[in-house]
Amino acid sequence: MTWATPMLAALVGAIAIPSLVILYFLKLRRVPREVSSTLLWKKAIQDLQANAPFQRLRRNLLLFLQLIILGLILLALAQPRSTASASAGRKLVLLIDRSASMRAVDGDGAGDRTRLEVAKERAIGLVEGLASPSLFEESERADEAMVIAFDRSAEIVSQFTSDKQTLINAINGIVQTDGPSSIEEAYRLAQSQRPNRVFIDTGPSGEGTDPVEIEGIKGGDAYFFHLFSDGRISDLDVVRADSQEQAGDAPSFEYHAIGSAGSVNVGLTALRAERDYEDPRKLSVFVGVQSTDLNPRSIDAELLVGGAVVSVRAVKLEGAKVNSQTGEREASTGGVVFELVEPNGVVVGVRLTTGFGEGGPSGGGLDVLSTDNRGTLIVPPAKQASVALVTTGSLFLREALRGLSISDLLVITPSEYEQMREDGETSAIDLFVFDSVLPEAGEGGVVFDPGRYLVVGDVYTGPGGVVDKGEGPGTQIINWRRTHPLLRDLTLDAVVIGKSRTIEIPDGSELVSLAETTEGPAIVEMSTGDVRAVMVGFDPKFSNWPFDVSFVVFLASAVDYLGTQVGTEVDVNARQLSPGYVLADRVPTDAGNIRVTLPDGSLSSEIVAAPDGRIVYGPIRETGMYRVQWTGSAGASDVEDDGRIVRFYAANLLDSAESDAGTLTQVDLSNRVVSASNQGEIKRLKEWWVWLLIAALGVMMIEWWIYNRKVYL
Repeated sequence: MTWATPMLAALVGAIAIPSLVILYFLKLRRVPREVSSTLLWKKAIQDLQANAPFQRLRRNLLLFLQLIILGLILLALAQPRSTASASAGRKLVLLIDRSASMRAVDGDGAGDRTRLEVAKERAIGLVEGLASPSLFEESERADEAMVIAFDRSAEIVSQFTSDKQTLINAINGIVQTDGPSSIEEAYRLAQSQRPNRVFIDTGPSGEGTDPVEIEGIKGGDAYFFHLFSDGRISDLDVVRADSQEQAGDAPSFEYHAIGSAGSVNVGLTALRAERDYEDPRKLSVFVGVQSTDLNPRSIDAELLVGGAVVSVRAVKLEGAKVNSQTGEREASTGGVVFELVEPNGVVVGVRLTTGFGEGGPSGGGLDVLSTDNRGTLIVPPAKQASVALVTTGSLFLREALRGLSISDLLVITPSEYEQMREDGETSAIDLFVFDSVLPEAGEGGVVFDPGRYLVVGDVYTGPGGVVDKGEGPGTQIINWRRTHPLLRDLTLDAVVIGKSRTIEIPDGSELVSLAETTEGPAIVEMSTGDVRAVMVGFDPKFSNWPFDVSFVVFLASAVDYLGTQVGTEVDVNARQLSPGYVLADRVPTDAGNIRVTLPDGSLSSEIVAAPDGRIVYGPIRETGMYRVQWTGSAGASDVEDDGRIVRFYAANLLDSAESDAGTLTQVDLSNRVVSASNQGEIKRLKEWWVWLLIAALGVMMIEWWIYNRKVYL
């Protein structure tokens, strides 16, 4: 039991209790009157004797009850409280994880509630245990808390306040997402709320001047961080937490583990569709599966086309291994490939039958997370690209392109290309490959008409292009974007360049470097309006690249990426979304009344497209099918529905870290390891002064009844 204002209660008691007792010593002064007899005045005489000053204090029930009332009021004035949680501090930051893994339903007494629901309940319990503002003290002495919800991004759902109801409403308002988990932004948001440090420049005379804030250097009271999560956060090393006993403003940190460490999960971690290079009608769907169950598992993977199951394949998974050093489970992986003939553009789905929710020996389920049991792909129609090679006589490019599976290869000179431009015949070609040349510049220095281009051995330096610093020394490729559709099947570390070109990407440019040498970018992608171009800055004939298999694979990927996957109006790769990121695409420039239909069927507010048709929506919160619809013209793979144009997008989790659903018992910060706190330590701070006042009121009613009864008698 603690007391908020004991000194105030003692001071009031020192005055009130003696005053009450003195009242029972005093008597009223009466005017003397002579009477003939006192026989009928015995009662009055007794009253005079009872109120005579300085007489012995008689035993009096009313005095006893009044002392009890006064004592209860004094105790209430001291504001007794039950012991608060040990971690309660003056400035608390509640970090609540709302990422995909917090949708898991496992043991730990959660029943059929998700981890987020349990986290919110425990966070509310902590809020209710905060020290409330005293009625008789300054309000800033009360505990204050701020609530931040985070997944890949973060948002402050409640600023620092001591109003418990405001904090509870903010916590209850946190919505589950399917995004990955990252704490960096949440931690930086919390630190940004701290005031700047203040210094006083005493000057040469030693006399102080007005305080001055130091921008960027934070000070103020120490923060006490409380993380409510399952611990599946990859970037916890950005958080620094010191013990609160240390001086300065370093924060303390407490980890409230949500969920069960023994929970297991099976989920999709990879999903990809590719058409056969020789026969694009043949479609292969690659499915990657992960299991954290220590026992071997066999599950069924169902392939759905247009919502109907067309194939079922068994996926056998070995049992997960336990790391002997860390004690953590290392998930086992497996997969399956579906093959079918489908020349049309379709929506392909994959569904795992994992026994979600079935009880297991861990106390949770054999599969505690349902979000990663489904995946969807938007597959474009089969197509072989028509390619035009603009060259002055290259051997390497011509022969390599002739060996590819393309519908038509046209070899033309630069002058013949310019004639095609003049005649308006370029729109019939899916991809133009320029060999060490560029189209002639038009108005404003722009060389590219709307279309798709692969430039080898030259770079565009006009508006929106690169900065060409001339010929560079011999070098080699040291890094490339291994996840980009153009380069994900390549290995470029063996490419040696005898004569390079030194180029730079201007600040703020939309150009993207796909591969780099020691001298700078080597392969650059440009996407502006209706133009998509990939430029190889060095000439392959001055390197060993044409003699490496990666050269042919690069050309094949470029034809597939630029010639078939990227249409005039839309990039099909942009149809695959990841929760936590944004939907970014281009629609026709005449599109109007653009809206997004969410997986639950609700509509977003209207989206305003940029002049070049670029739209951005997000971040994406949930997995499922998204539909962008507008009025206006349609793209190559768009459909019309009830007078509006519709374009489909699919959002899938496909995150091995989020699918590893076992709760961690400790988290690794930048400077120390924090173990999960004992959940029983989160105690609610009980205020007793209200009950004491109610008891005082009850005794007062009894005293009133006795007094009136005595007067009546």
